Amino acid sequence: MARLAGRRALFAVPVLLVVTFGVFAIAAASPFDPVKAYAGTAALGADQETLDRLRENLGVDRPFAVRWWDWLTSALTGDLGHSSVLRQPVAQVIGERLVWSALLCAVAFAVAVLLGTLLGVLAARRPGSAVDRAVTSLAYTLEAAPVFWIALLAVWLFALQWDVLPAGGLTDTGSEHVTFGQVTSHLVLPAGVLAVSQLPWFTLYVRQGVGDALAEDPVRGARARGLSERTVLLGHALRSGLLPVLTLIGSRVPELITGALLVESVFSWPGIAAATVEAATAVDFPLLAALTTLATAAVLAGNLLADLLYGLFDPRVKLSDM
Repeated sequence: MARLAGRRALFAVPVLLVVTFGVFAIAAASPFDPVKAYAGTAALGADQETLDRLRENLGVDRPFAVRWWDWLTSALTGDLGHSSVLRQPVAQVIGERLVWSALLCAVAFAVAVLLGTLLGVLAARRPGSAVDRAVTSLAYTLEAAPVFWIALLAVWLFALQWDVLPAGGLTDTGSEHVTFGQVTSHLVLPAGVLAVSQLPWFTLYVRQGVGDALAEDPVRGARARGLSERTVLLGHALRSGLLPVLTLIGSRVPELITGALLVESVFSWPGIAAATVEAATAVDFPLLAALTTLATAAVLAGNLLADLLYGLFDPRVKLSDM
């Protein structure tokens, strides 16, 4: 396990270098002017000399390769730079928002895995039945629905029509303190929408995996020995049928991050979505590079976790051979 993690860590180094370099290159070619974004409306009446001086102070007058190298050498020492658009250190920007984005993604992912497993098993028990057709149809419908459309529909239904859940934010309007109860109630809608966007993949994978496992000879032999259907399903089919699902843990991380950005924007969730949008539109080089590096590292970590879980639960795979 340690050997596999070490090899992946070494592989991640050039990937992160290329990704961060690409961020600075793309940002340099962007039509957005970071100086005008930083100055705001004051840039409209400023003369060219003032704008050039501000450009020099922000360091955006230098070649993008030089800016990338300066940012990289500083980041290795723990200094991620200063966000020009949010007027805060980048580490502080990420630290204040990452915990809420992580909470949202963790809850949504857990709900998607558990509910997807349950629905997939129910559908796989009797292929072609009414339950199977209903679950499969629902999964394909949700798979085709954009996550922002589901989010807007959830706001309209649960917040505006039924008024049972808050429409957005982290706490109630006018509240001066963040309480567990308020965070929980405000988390239900965004986490539920994000979970629904990930649900079809787990449902369909579990349905296919468990369905194939139920048709294998070992499962047939267990039934022939008189074992109960519950024992056959939970003790034999479910374990081998869930193995393909482990590969989804890594492959769904990019989609989970993208969906989280959209969901956070719709529900005004105080995660990294707003910071990402502002960093992109204002060409905030340090913040944009840090957020992109963080997302890339999350994807690489998800792929590593999937491989480790597959090696632990599949007796045919040895971690030493991976």
